[in-house]
Amino acid sequence: MEKKQNKGIKEAFRKFLVSLKRRPQIIPGVFLVISFLYYALNLTCVSDTLSMIQGNMMGFCEFITMLCSILVFVCFLNSYPRRQKPHIGFIILTYIMLVAIVFADITFRSRIFTAVTREVNTIKTTDYIAKAYSMLFAHIILVIISAVLNATMPFYGKLLKKINTSIDVEGNTEMEAIDLSED
Repeated sequence: MEKKQNKGIKEAFRKFLVSLKRRPQIIPGVFLVISFLYYALNLTCVSDTLSMIQGNMMGFCEFITMLCSILVFVCFLNSYPRRQKPHIGFIILTYIMLVAIVFADITFRSRIFTAVTREVNTIKTTDYIAKAYSMLFAHIILVIISAVLNATMPFYGKLLKKINTSIDVEGNTEMEAIDLSED
């Protein structure tokens, strides 16, 4: 019974590897989803920080980050159509949006830092301001990891293709070569 379960796990892992070999863009896509969910699920602390500080262009930065986080999926999914060459235009748009996200997050963080450290009219640091400040740094790191994984996909795609995912079937080694030449 335990051997059947091990075979099922091995077969599921083999199928997963075959899927990755055929479509290595799954890996950066997963990191894009993780970075979007991380930002979206922590949006309340960013919004609370915005309402407390009300710095110059902070609302616009929050809007740009959320908009580009959604639109980057559209560009990324159109970059790699099935059984076709990648579309360079969509790849460029994907990177433009990723740069916009990072720039907006850095701008938002700098506005938080300025509001907390200025001498006149200093904003008291609360839990959600500290959480937003650290969360934005983590979001920047996740977006950069997604961009690096997307850029290095041709390299690890070749490495994935070298993995042997064929199944050894009993009796295949004993088969003779079939002669297809005309008699």
